[in-house]
Amino acid sequence: MEDVNRAGRQAALDAMRAAAFDVLVIGGGITGAGVALDAAARGYRVGLVERGDFASGTSSASTKLVHGGIRYLPEFDIALVREALVERGRLLRNASHLVHPLAFVLPLYASSRHPVGLRIGPPFGIGLGMILDAGLWVYDVLAGKHNVGEHRRLSREQTVQRAPSLVPEGIKTGYIYYDGQTDDTRLTMAVLRTAIARGAQVANYAAAVRFAFEGGRMTGVWVRDTLSPEAGDMLVRARHVVNATGVWAEQTERMAGESPELHIAPSKGVHLVFDRATLGIGEEAIVLPETEDGRIIFVVPWLSSALVGTTDTPVRDIEQPVATDDDVDYLLDHLNRYMRKRISRDDIVTSFAGNRPLLRVWRRGNSKPSRLSRSHEVVESDAGMLSVSGGKLTTYRRMAQDVLDRIDRREKRPLAHPTLKLSLRGSRDWAEARPQVRAQGRALGLAEAVIDHLSGAYGSDALGVVALVDHDASLGKQLLPNLPYIAAEVVYACREEMALTVEDVLQRRTHIALEDRLRGTGIASTVARLMAAELGWDAPEEARQVSAYLASARLHAGPFADRLPVVAGDPEAAVTARNSFAAGDQAAQ
Repeated sequence: MEDVNRAGRQAALDAMRAAAFDVLVIGGGITGAGVALDAAARGYRVGLVERGDFASGTSSASTKLVHGGIRYLPEFDIALVREALVERGRLLRNASHLVHPLAFVLPLYASSRHPVGLRIGPPFGIGLGMILDAGLWVYDVLAGKHNVGEHRRLSREQTVQRAPSLVPEGIKTGYIYYDGQTDDTRLTMAVLRTAIARGAQVANYAAAVRFAFEGGRMTGVWVRDTLSPEAGDMLVRARHVVNATGVWAEQTERMAGESPELHIAPSKGVHLVFDRATLGIGEEAIVLPETEDGRIIFVVPWLSSALVGTTDTPVRDIEQPVATDDDVDYLLDHLNRYMRKRISRDDIVTSFAGNRPLLRVWRRGNSKPSRLSRSHEVVESDAGMLSVSGGKLTTYRRMAQDVLDRIDRREKRPLAHPTLKLSLRGSRDWAEARPQVRAQGRALGLAEAVIDHLSGAYGSDALGVVALVDHDASLGKQLLPNLPYIAAEVVYACREEMALTVEDVLQRRTHIALEDRLRGTGIASTVARLMAAELGWDAPEEARQVSAYLASARLHAGPFADRLPVVAGDPEAAVTARNSFAAGDQAAQ
C-alpha cells in the first residue's frame, strides 16, 4: 500500500486486526508521523492510529516556521536552539519542496528595552545593538554547517527600506537573519506517506480507547473505527506502544491506568491571517521586537497571505482551541504599535489557534515546577508504554529518533539513524520533476500561480495532480478565483491522501479555510460533490458533510463566526442538510 486512500485505510485496519506489530503509534500529528517513519525505516513492522484526521491538532496550527527559536537564546536554552537549528538544516535538505529559507527583519527602536524576550536590558538601552548582534552571531554559530545564511546588521535606512510597513520614527538600526518556512500539514502528510512507502499501516479516524495488558506489560491497544463504530472495537497487538498524542499525552497515560510521567502545561497560540497587501508584506518576515509580556510576534508571508502571531495563554480545555476577542485585541494592539498603517478587525481574513504541549520542568528538590520548556521528553511507564511530548514542529525527526533509540535498546539492536538523510515524499526526484510540472501545467492552461502552488505543496507528486487535469479538463478549474487551489486537488486528496470529510480537504489538504474570508463555506457544496463521486456518498451524506463543515467552520472562526453562513445553498438544500445532520447526531447518540 503506497497511497493513503480510503481503500488503503481499510486495508490498514484489516492488517491491524490480523497480525501483531512491532511498534504501534498512537497519534497522527507530526511527531507520531515521524515515529512511524523512523520505525519503518529501521525495519520494524509499524502501525499508526489517529482518532481524528492527520495533523488535526497542534500540527496544523503552527506559525509555519522551521526555526531554531531566537527567543530561547535569552533564556539560555542553548541545547534546544542548537538541536532545532540542526534539524532545520536537515529539513531544508530532506523536504526541499516543502521547506525553504526565509529572511527575517528585526528592527531596533530607540524605545526598545527588552527586544526578543531579553530579560534584563542595559540601562537606557545602551549597548542593546551589540547584545542583539552577539546573540544572532551565536545563533549562526550554533547552526554550524547547517546554517541557512549569516545574519548582518542593517543601517536605519536599510531597515526602513526592507520593512516599509513599519513606523520609521524611532528606528535606530536593524538586523536580518535567516530561518526556514514550511507547510505544517503537508509536511505531516509527506512524512506519513514516506512511512507508508516503507510498509507502515496508518489509519485516521481510528481512536485508541483502552489498552491491553498481559503480566503487567502493555501488549496492545483497543481501537475504534469512529466512522463505523457499529463494527465494534478491535484489538491491535504490538510489542512496543508509543504515545505520541502531543498535548493529550498526559491524558493518554492516565487512560492507560498509569501515573503520568509527563507533566504538560498546555499553552494556546493564536494567529491572525491577513492579505499580504494589507500589511505591506513582501517575501521577508518581520519581527515585532518587543511586547510587554516578553514574547516575540512575527509577521510572516505565507502562501497568498501574511500570518501574525503568536499568543501564549495557559489553558485547561484543550479540545477546541479558538481565538477569543482578547487574543485578537492583544495581537492587533501590538501590531498597531509598529505598523505605519492602522490595522482593524475588518482587515483580518481569518484566525486560527492551537495548543502547544509545554513541559513542566522541576529542579531537583523542588516540589513545584521551576519553568516551562519547549524541549521534548521520552518517558517509559511501568507497563512499558513509551510516551513522547514537548518539542517543536522543527524537531519532530529528532524526537522520533530518540523514541526509536529506546526501542532499539530494548531489542538489543545497534542504533541506526536512517532518517538523517532520508528524503521525504515529493522531494526525491523533485529537481527533475519540477520543469515537467511547469511544462505540463502550461500545456493544460493552468495559471502560473496554480502551477507554483502545486509545485510547492506536492513536489514531484504534483505530476499526479496534473495528470488528473489531463484526464478531465474540468478538474483544472480553480475552486475560488482568488486562490490557486483546483478541483483536481480534492480528487487527489481522496484518492491519495485519505481525505474523508469536507473539513479534511478545506482545512488541511488545502488551506482554503485559512486563506478565504468565508473559510471555504461558499464552496463546501462543490467540494462535497467532488468527494461524493470519489467516496460513494449518497445525497443525505453529502448534505450532512456540508452541514458538518459549516458548523466546524463557525466554531473555528471564533470572533468572526458571524461572517459565515449557518447553512449553504438554496433554502431546500439547507433544510435537507440541517435535518440530515440532526438525524445523524441522534443516531450517533
